[in-house]
Amino acid sequence: MVILNWNGRRWLEQFLPNVLENSPEAEVIVADNDSSDDSVAFLTEHYPKVRQIILPENLGFCEGYNQALKQVEATYYVLLNSDVEVTPNWLPPMVSLLEQNPKIAACQPKIRSFYQRMHFEYAGAAGGFLDAYGYPFCRGRIFDSLEQDCGQYDDTLPVFWATGACMLVRASAYWQAQGLEKAFFAHMEEIDLCWRFQNLGYQVYYQGQSTVYHVGGGTLPKDNPRKTFLNFRNGAALLYKNLSDKELNKIFYTRLVLDGVAAVQFLLKGQWKQVQAIWKAHREFFGQKGAYWKEKRQALPVKKETTQLTGWYGHSVVWQYFIKGRKTFKDLHVPDGAALPA
Repeated sequence: MVILNWNGRRWLEQFLPNVLENSPEAEVIVADNDSSDDSVAFLTEHYPKVRQIILPENLGFCEGYNQALKQVEATYYVLLNSDVEVTPNWLPPMVSLLEQNPKIAACQPKIRSFYQRMHFEYAGAAGGFLDAYGYPFCRGRIFDSLEQDCGQYDDTLPVFWATGACMLVRASAYWQAQGLEKAFFAHMEEIDLCWRFQNLGYQVYYQGQSTVYHVGGGTLPKDNPRKTFLNFRNGAALLYKNLSDKELNKIFYTRLVLDGVAAVQFLLKGQWKQVQAIWKAHREFFGQKGAYWKEKRQALPVKKETTQLTGWYGHSVVWQYFIKGRKTFKDLHVPDGAALPA
């Protein structure tokens, strides 16, 4: 189990004892992303038996994990945010799932909010899905609407993506899929990885018999322009890299138009920095990074049609949520008799 840390001494102090107590079956490792606070000194003094991997610079979430995991010998990796509280027996149900089915590459537990403990948390909730234009949503969370956990998602089922806040992943599949995308730096990276898992023939699962609590926004708050930039840039790259040739023009450019609509909404609210972040995201995607994304697209495994992907919602969650007023997963409208897992 690797906790990637960057200036997160307060989270380590608060949550590491809980992780150690409730994860006796796992080796807990902290990989430090060149923190400028006293995280390393704190761990050395108070937790000398916890292995530390010291990275030479802040490599971001993606490359930070790639470089750390290269130094870990294990059948399974756990990627765990430093601001996560785990519960007794949280890990065995997920390990059992992967043990029983070698075609499952990764899974996540139920993610509840640390502060509103009976509600799902934004980053992962009860398993991730992707709409027709690449907008992610979850069972239990659509945009900013978070459901109360009333046992409606205590099941175990395949999903499109598992959250990077707490993900159990098969080590061999992780490297077969080339690890996390370095150029993403952070945000949307787990969706990209899970898409590549599916293109390789693996499945991604949600395990509702395991629960953790996530603070969220520990590094970047949701309304931070830097996070907006990363989400919009990486959202474009996600689709460009992974869509089949047949679907690229139909889906990709519509998504860019919708991004423009989002920018207008920010403009009308006077949120100039958010508008600038979206403009900068598109400029960087099409600018100097353009050649890089093209190379990555050509190097990826054969791409499946989206109709072959588990957890692909072939309609617009934006339309359903903002126009139709459907705020929960079970209320999403799926025409032609099709149905998402409930």
